[in-house]
Amino acid sequence: MRMLLTGKNGQVGFELQRALAPLGALRAVDHAECDLTDEQALRRLIREWRPSIIVNPAAYTAVDRAESEPEAAFAANGRAPEVIGEEAARLGALVVHYCTDYVFDGRKPEPYAETDAPSPLSVYGESKAAGTRALCLQAKKHLVFRTSWVFGAYGSNFAKTILRLAGEREELKVVADQVGAPTSAALLADVTAQILGQYQRWPNRDQFPYGLYNLAAAGETTWCEYARTVVAAAWRAGYNLRLRPEDVRPIAAAEYPLPAARPANSRLATDPLRRTFGLRLPPWREGLEHVLRQLHRTS
Repeated sequence: MRMLLTGKNGQVGFELQRALAPLGALRAVDHAECDLTDEQALRRLIREWRPSIIVNPAAYTAVDRAESEPEAAFAANGRAPEVIGEEAARLGALVVHYCTDYVFDGRKPEPYAETDAPSPLSVYGESKAAGTRALCLQAKKHLVFRTSWVFGAYGSNFAKTILRLAGEREELKVVADQVGAPTSAALLADVTAQILGQYQRWPNRDQFPYGLYNLAAAGETTWCEYARTVVAAAWRAGYNLRLRPEDVRPIAAAEYPLPAARPANSRLATDPLRRTFGLRLPPWREGLEHVLRQLHRTS
């Protein structure tokens, strides 16, 4: 397979380079090589490489800044996936794309299913919902993985921020009334590679189970409990910190206002993905422990 990977220097893109390499010829590009907002450059790249699979983790991810930069968010998250879908349809290529729990308003009491209609609270969520919708309309062969609370050893994320603050402060206040499943970039990359391996071996690709699937680690937590878990795991891994888990104090989201509203419920039901592709999604704490050990070895 000839694969094109965007956003190679992002959290997920970094892990995808490792996970996809054994599957075939891989061309991985970063923002400097492929600006998603440059439609003509994006089309030219795809037409020159002629991939059979396009994997697109690249996105505008500055959730709060998107409130004041909607044009930039929609160019990268809304229009670019549509362009990729158009070019993939011309080539008969498969597109793998990533979506977010932020497409929902979080008012549903149960975990969100693939069939639930998006109702985003933020510009970022709106742009991701628009891009997913446009991609699915353009490219018949698509796999969209909707995920939540992504973290990893590479790039910026909540877990690494808490780890840094735990070395600087003796108390932290963290939101405790928003629920989700922290999901490692490595898990997203490994599941993507597993499913693309199945795609390679599929006898009739016209009958492959394309579509949108929720993909998140097992379990759930609040941001506050997540932060406490990061601190506790870091102590076990040998970090020298000022902060103890019990020093992370719970607050309501209303006490920590941000430009972009976050959903109170970010839980995603993953039964269809696990059943369709025969995969196990490990608990989020397993991924966290692995990332913290990895960071400690390289620090």
